[in-house]
Amino acid sequence: MTIRAGWPLIQPQPRLSILIYHRVLSEADPMRPDDPDVETFDRQMRLLARYTRVMALDEAIERLERGDLPRGATAITFDDGYADNYSNALPILQRHGLSATFFVATGFLNGGRMFNDTIIEAVNRAGDGGIHLGELGLGHVPTSGTATRYYAMERITQAVKHLPAQARQQALELLLERVGVPVEGGSPMMTDAQVRGLHEAGMLIGAHTVSHTILRRLDDATALREISDSRDYLSGLLRQPVRFFAYPNGRPGQDYGPRETRLARALGFRAALCIARGGAAPGSDLYQLPRYTPHSPSPVKFLAQLMRCSREEAQAVF
Repeated sequence: MTIRAGWPLIQPQPRLSILIYHRVLSEADPMRPDDPDVETFDRQMRLLARYTRVMALDEAIERLERGDLPRGATAITFDDGYADNYSNALPILQRHGLSATFFVATGFLNGGRMFNDTIIEAVNRAGDGGIHLGELGLGHVPTSGTATRYYAMERITQAVKHLPAQARQQALELLLERVGVPVEGGSPMMTDAQVRGLHEAGMLIGAHTVSHTILRRLDDATALREISDSRDYLSGLLRQPVRFFAYPNGRPGQDYGPRETRLARALGFRAALCIARGGAAPGSDLYQLPRYTPHSPSPVKFLAQLMRCSREEAQAVF
């Protein structure tokens, strides 16, 4: 019995499994262990195409609402707007005949850099001497060796990711000053032309705020502006409505709450996506659709994680 034929046993009730990716790297990077390289991503897409029913997000949501979602239904999403989504992920998706939705933080297009990328590059350039970051409540942060640098990156990220955009930028400037070596190289983010290229290739484009700040930390006017400006920029770029939204970071009750779901509804989005383990079932809140990533590079473990999560109905509650 193949897995596809066995979905009624694996998944007694239909669930929509929505997978989330951020980057597809040209080669593996120990500082980005959750981001697959092209070989791993190609293998995962081959498995999804063979064993599940990958659907475009808009079709999947329509069928979820109608109650005729097939078992094994899966949708693929990407967050943030990295250029390797276009250069590395798109050709693989096309090779396997798959669709995906790309949620773009518009403030970083055309030469920008997200804060986590600046942190990784700064830590990599710090050498073995460590970084003193007492102002961030971290004291002396060791940076000798790959494992230690990864831990340093995690600590710094957690210290700054929930700050308002201006305070976060000030923290990054402090970090770069302490490292004493400027971050070099081009932007890792997409250009407008690459976003249009994804759209022209048949992929869906969704909004992901302007600056990828944590919405619950913002006042009402700023939260509204972050979401609506992102939507409007992309709508103008693509010359059509942008119907889907993903909450930055996306943890229910921590990174977004009832106010944010109301904003997503009021701004006319068809659905909004969060980060929660499990699958969406008929009757799930369309403004808290769960997403997760089966992280294992092992094909067997990848499928096992996918099947286990797809059996669970996510409870995205505040």
